[in-house]
This record gives sequence, C-alpha cells and structure tokens, in this order.
Amino acid sequence: MTTQVIVLNGGSSSGKSGIVRCLQAILPDPWLAAAVDSLIEAMPASMQASEAGIDIASDGGVNIGSAFRELEAAWMEGVAAMARAGARVIVDDVFLGGAASQQRWQKALSGLDVLWVGVRCESTVAAGREIARGDRARGMAALQAEVVHRGVVYDLEVDTTHTESLECARTVAARTK
Repeated sequence: MTTQVIVLNGGSSSGKSGIVRCLQAILPDPWLAAAVDSLIEAMPASMQASEAGIDIASDGGVNIGSAFRELEAAWMEGVAAMARAGARVIVDDVFLGGAASQQRWQKALSGLDVLWVGVRCESTVAAGREIARGDRARGMAALQAEVVHRGVVYDLEVDTTHTESLECARTVAARTK
C-alpha cells in the first residue's frame, strides 16, 4: 500500500516544520502540510489564553481545554478526509498527551497507510532555537522535548540535534512507499 499520511511528532522547536518543507521539496508527488500551529491560528482569538481553548503559561506549559479538543477532533477528521480523497498529507503535531494523542490520530486515520515519525531534539538545542525564533514562550521546548514521545510508537525516529532538516527528510522519504 502507498503511504497516504506522514505524521511527524516532536516538541516545540524540534525541527518538524523544516522537515515538512524539505519533504514537500523532495518527495516525487505533491504533499499537503497540516500543522497543529495552523489549527491554533485558525481558531478564534477568544480561544487563546482560554480555559476552554488553549492557554500557554509564562513558563511554556500548555493547557488544553474541552473546546479545543472538540475543534481538534474535527480537524483530525478533516485531515483524514483529505487523505481518503486522494491527497497525501504530512501532519506536523505536538503530542502533548503522548500515547493518548497518538491514539486520537490513530482513530481518525483508521484504514489509511500512515508513517509515524518521531522528531527528537536535545532540549538544550531546542531551547536555543526557541530563543532564536522569538515567537514561542520560553521554556516550551524544554518542557515538551521528552513528554511528547512518552508511550508513542513510531515507524521511524529522526534527531535534529546535529542533523539538518534535509537529511532527516531524506531518511523519512526513504521509508515512504
């Protein structure tokens, strides 16, 4: 079966977005990018810093509410529907709930050929990237570096600590069918 969805999971500033762009450039067919950051940006402003939505604390901790989960579930089903309709999709997500987050995706992507990819990066390196980016709460990268991988089962893992996005993308591309 042909790979229909590639799911990249890693903490903030781990290098997922760079890998997505490189995959889109090197894979022979067109692939859509579906990033959790785009979902958050698409949500109404009232859901930012909201108990029901998403709240990013000053220390970089992220709290997710029930309204966010409802919209996230609909988004996941929408991503799955695109894949079922014939689009190839690369998901860029942060599994704050570890295995429980993967289970939500597994339910939505049931019946599709999915390549599960863990994107790792040493927390100190990710924290440095976080500072350089300037658009993330400081501490988020360090808090997420390991927790997002707890209990998650991957087909493949890459580590961006000392490896460029393009090389990681080549490793992922080699595993797509």
